[in-house]
Amino acid sequence: MLLERLRTTGAASRAQLARDTGLSKPTVSAALATLEQAGLAREAGLLAPGRGRVAVLYEPDPTAGYVLGVDIGRGRLRVAVADLAGEITARRDVPNLGRSAGAVADAVIAECRAAIGEAGIGPGAVVHAAIGTPGVWDETEQRVRYAAQLPGWGRRGLFDRIRAGLDTTISVHNDANLAALGEYARGAGAGSRHFVYLLLGTGIGMGVVSGGKLQRGAHGAAGEIGFLPLPGAGRAGAGAARGGDRRGGEQQGGDHDQRPGMLESAASAESVVRSAREFGLRGATTAKQVFDAARAGDPAALAAVQRQAEQLAYAVAVVSSVIDPDLVVLGGGMGQSSDLLLDRVEEALHALTPLRPRLAPSLLGDEAVLIGALSTALRTARPEVFDRRSAAVARA
Repeated sequence: MLLERLRTTGAASRAQLARDTGLSKPTVSAALATLEQAGLAREAGLLAPGRGRVAVLYEPDPTAGYVLGVDIGRGRLRVAVADLAGEITARRDVPNLGRSAGAVADAVIAECRAAIGEAGIGPGAVVHAAIGTPGVWDETEQRVRYAAQLPGWGRRGLFDRIRAGLDTTISVHNDANLAALGEYARGAGAGSRHFVYLLLGTGIGMGVVSGGKLQRGAHGAAGEIGFLPLPGAGRAGAGAARGGDRRGGEQQGGDHDQRPGMLESAASAESVVRSAREFGLRGATTAKQVFDAARAGDPAALAAVQRQAEQLAYAVAVVSSVIDPDLVVLGGGMGQSSDLLLDRVEEALHALTPLRPRLAPSLLGDEAVLIGALSTALRTARPEVFDRRSAAVARA
């Protein structure tokens, strides 16, 4: 209780802790002595009031343990090491050059080890690693499903390989879910009662945070909005998608192409480029180039952006009717072009539904998944560190 009080409200004296908690001063003094002995708390300075004796201030010792946050994307790998106060002590941000799932797993291990080395911490100091990835983590089968952007990523054993390479406990999470938690903790979602985060990039994902808690669904697939059928897709397109999923995907490791007739085929970075080409834009190979051309006034690029906004408005309309969020945050790579998208999405949304949540751009940008991963890792690591070190003091 005392450690959590120090963590949430800052350094305090014995007397202040006694007043805040209702514990006696001798009890507080004994508990603080145990926390110091365990390396969980430390002196933070002195408080010299106008009258009375100088008081010693205490704070949690952030060096009692460290965590890893990992963001695995098709284009980039992002890794950060943070202490128990959540302060980042080292980070890596590199292109994902892995040509196979095994190569990507090995690259994750290498970048994590490099970040640990840069943080200057010893072996065993990392208590937990939280890993964000496209797709849905299947806890029973210990593999990722539905990760279309990373071929072979559904193969069993990949995360056992990462766990062994890092020599610590790991947890695996959907990247959009982690981004939603990050945005709730430190971004545009702060203070929202019920908000939705749309991760717009090589695919499209969604995280839902209600009352500060992530909504995962019965099988962890809540927010897999890329599977949302588009109007007019028809039974043939949906049937082909289901068949491709089961025969070409689930039984062969969970990989699949973007489904025709589903939202991800029409509301992703690739779809923006494809639309721009259909409208006559030449030379653009990335969504960023299309958005840059739109800012410069290119008619084909502007038409592609408008189409993208209409597809996103459809997604927001569906989500609003089911979830009724007070806020929808646009994030991911394409979310950084909210200057072009937000007004167009809002206008298209008004034509589709009377339900109109507030729309906002992500405040964390590319950092959202990583910040969410660190926040998640800390929730696991802090009680683990407390239990380990308290037990060691008791044994001594």
